Amino acid sequence: MTRTVFEKSQAGQHAYSLPKSDPEWEVDEPPAQLLRKSSLDLPEISEIDLTRHFSQLAQRNMGIDTNFYPLGSCTMKLNPRVNELCAQFPGFVRTHPLAPDDSVQGNLELIHDLLKILCELCGMTAGSLLPNAGAQGEYVGIRMISAYHRKRGDLKRTEILIPDSAHGTNPATASIAGFTIVPIRTNRQGDMDLDHLREMTSEHTAGLMLTNPNTLGLFSPVIMEICEIVHAKGGLLYYDGANMNAILNIAKPGEMGFDVMHLNLHKTFSTPHGGGGPGSGPVLCNDKLKPFLPVPRVECDQDKYKIVWSSEASIGHIASFHGNFSIYLRAYLYAMLHGNYGLRRIGEQSVLNANYLKSRIKNLFKVPFEQACMHEFVVQADRFVDKGVRALDIAKRLLDYGIYAPTIYFPLIIKECLLIEPTESESKDTLDHFIAVLEKIVEEIERDPEFVKSAPHNLSIGRLDEVRAAKQPILKERL
Repeated sequence: MTRTVFEKSQAGQHAYSLPKSDPEWEVDEPPAQLLRKSSLDLPEISEIDLTRHFSQLAQRNMGIDTNFYPLGSCTMKLNPRVNELCAQFPGFVRTHPLAPDDSVQGNLELIHDLLKILCELCGMTAGSLLPNAGAQGEYVGIRMISAYHRKRGDLKRTEILIPDSAHGTNPATASIAGFTIVPIRTNRQGDMDLDHLREMTSEHTAGLMLTNPNTLGLFSPVIMEICEIVHAKGGLLYYDGANMNAILNIAKPGEMGFDVMHLNLHKTFSTPHGGGGPGSGPVLCNDKLKPFLPVPRVECDQDKYKIVWSSEASIGHIASFHGNFSIYLRAYLYAMLHGNYGLRRIGEQSVLNANYLKSRIKNLFKVPFEQACMHEFVVQADRFVDKGVRALDIAKRLLDYGIYAPTIYFPLIIKECLLIEPTESESKDTLDHFIAVLEKIVEEIERDPEFVKSAPHNLSIGRLDEVRAAKQPILKERL
């Protein structure tokens, strides 16, 4: 175990070197009441030891830059370095959010053009880049649906329909927005149960939140009928764009019948993923919901771009200034560098990679849905339960082989679920290596299940009591 930087502290060492003060620049001492009575309890450590400490910690970390990351529903794809480089251009990073419109025409043009690109890809007519994450984008979209019904005086619409296979943020978002959640069953084909949908849709339905392809990795062949059922009752359709990568420039949510949606730029447009942010979750909509978009907005008038800070029907401000500009700047570069053909190839390759994996490992695990999948797929790892080995154990053993685990136990409707998504970024060699590792783990389970149940064996720490670790973390090495 790596010692903490405090445990490496040696009296008299430091990792900084400051010049002595120039007499010409000396200032008066601060008032005595503002001075500390004792020194800060900071580690005393040299620069080289401090550098080694953090470098060693970084080398023990798993990330998309170091390991295969088949994390279902998260789309852990390549972050192109050219995007990171361009996002650091001085003209972007030194721009003040309150700079006069005339002085930031290039930045405003980028905002305007990116929205135009995203709307074209998704079959929508307007949008906002303001939301700082996909979950906030969901909240904005549901707020817009709520505002639409209130504007019409239709106050009895208090329910949001959500499939039982949905992302957890969907019911959370709808609940925070003040709606009652109405779950819709999944049928044996992995699609929404249309009879149950008809039964639960009523004059109280504000909308339906849906991901297509869904979290089982399946595209709904009856999506148009789903939209017709909800619209016929006066409800609206919200598209969760978490799985948009699979249909990028192939199918458009707006043409399926959806009224509003969000995009996860880290999933579909390669912006950095993980580490707590920053994120970006643009919201796109049709003309029906356009008046309710948040502010500020960027508009173009005779080749001049201007910021509109208020709008009568808008749901208002939902983020500081223009959201995370440097993040959607990266997404703009990604879209421009690939072009329409390249973006379509991304969707096609992600689907090809997933179906290749599914066909190769279906003899290792139970595949609950035999039809072709989209960008991800689910398998059941329940054939080993009689040996005491569960999906969690397989996930932990994968770490020993340098592969990050797929999503486990989600969706909840699949027993001992592994949700696997290879993305378009990975080569066939990487996928074949993953298959070989899974085959080896299955052999290990048959031969010595206790060995797999006690994984990981090769990492700096072993199996944790994850609940206790979150509530009672031990941050110091026990000597």
